[in-house]
Amino acid sequence: MNVGVPKEIKNHEYRVGLTPASVHELTARGHRVLMESQAGAAIGMSDEDYRAAGAVILPVATEVFDRAELIVKVKDPQAAERRLLKPHHTLFTFLHLAPDIAQTRDLMASGALCIAYETVTDVAGHLPLLAPMSEVAGRMSIQAGAHCLEKAQGGRGVLLGGVPGVEPARVTVLGAGVVGRNAIAMAVGLGAEVTVLDRDLGALRQLDERFGNRIKTLMSTARHLEVAVLEADLVIGAVLIPGATTPRLVSRELVARMKPGAVLVDVAIDQGGCFETSHPTTHQDPTFEVEGVVHYCVANMPGAVARTATLALNNATLPFVLALADKGARQALLDDPHLLNGLNVANGLLCRREVAQAQRVDFVPALDALVQR
Repeated sequence: MNVGVPKEIKNHEYRVGLTPASVHELTARGHRVLMESQAGAAIGMSDEDYRAAGAVILPVATEVFDRAELIVKVKDPQAAERRLLKPHHTLFTFLHLAPDIAQTRDLMASGALCIAYETVTDVAGHLPLLAPMSEVAGRMSIQAGAHCLEKAQGGRGVLLGGVPGVEPARVTVLGAGVVGRNAIAMAVGLGAEVTVLDRDLGALRQLDERFGNRIKTLMSTARHLEVAVLEADLVIGAVLIPGATTPRLVSRELVARMKPGAVLVDVAIDQGGCFETSHPTTHQDPTFEVEGVVHYCVANMPGAVARTATLALNNATLPFVLALADKGARQALLDDPHLLNGLNVANGLLCRREVAQAQRVDFVPALDALVQR
C-alpha cells in the first residue's frame, strides 16, 4: 500500500504522523511510504532519516495526497487538506468532529474513509490512541496554568507550590480521566492544593488510593463544582465524552465570580470545551481574558512538546497503521471492532452517533456505511 504522511499545517503544529522507526516497520513489510519534505524536520526527524528508513520524499503535500491510499496525520485536516481528499483515500488522524460542522461536511463530501484516533477503543473500552496525548496534555495543563498565573501573564501572581510560610495555589481539576489524573500528578508534585471532581465514584476511589490525603476528591454536583471553582486559583477542564461535544460545566456567570486573575485551562477545547467562555486558541496566541479570568484554550496542546508527543503517539498508532496497510482499510475495519469504532465518516455518510446528535444530522452505523464501499 502507498502510505502518505503530509507535513502538518495547523498553527504551530510540529508533530508528524509517522516517525522514521514507524516508516521502517512499514517498508520492511513491502509498503511504500510517501513523506512530504520536512514533515518531521522541526523535531529533529530529517528527510535523510526518513530516506534511510525507506521512505520516498516528495516536495509538496499535493503529491503525497495524489499518490497515497492511506493518509496518516496527527491533527484534523485543515480546509486546504480536505480539498485534496478523494474517495479512494483512507484518512487516519485526530478529527474531533462534534464541534466542527465544516470539517464534517467536507469529509462527507470527499467520499473518503475517515478514522478518528480519539474514538478507536480497546477491549476494556478505553481510548488507546487518545490516551498518550491526554497524558501529555494533562501534564502540560499544569505547567501552562502555572505560567499563566504569573502576574506578567495576567494571572494572580501566585506560585503554584507556594514557599515556606506562604500557602500554595489551589487547583481544581474537573474530570478524573487520563487528562485529570496526569494533571493531578503534576500539581501534587509541585506542591499545589488539589481538588478533583468527577461523577464516577470508582475513579475518585482510585485517585484516593493513589494520592491519599494529598488531594481532595468530590462527587461532581452543581454545588461542589461551584464552591471548588470559586476557591480555585487554577481550574483544569478535563472532561471527555468520547466523540461527543463536551458539556459546558462552568457558566459565564460562575466565571465572573471567580478570583480576579484566576486561570482556566480548557484541555477539552477540541471537543467544544468545559467552560461557557472558552473558544479555541493557538500556541501563537494562547490566552485571552473574560470577566478578569485568564483562559488558556490551545486546541493542540501536545504540539508544544512535539517530539515527545510524536513518539508517544506512534507507540500507540503503529499497530493500527500496520493493520490498515497490510489488510487494506476495509478488511482491517471489518476484522477489528475496536478500529471500526474509530470510523467517523465513510462513503459520504456520517457514522458516529455522538457527532450526529451534536450537529443534528442523520447517521448510519459504521458497519452499514462501510459495506457500501
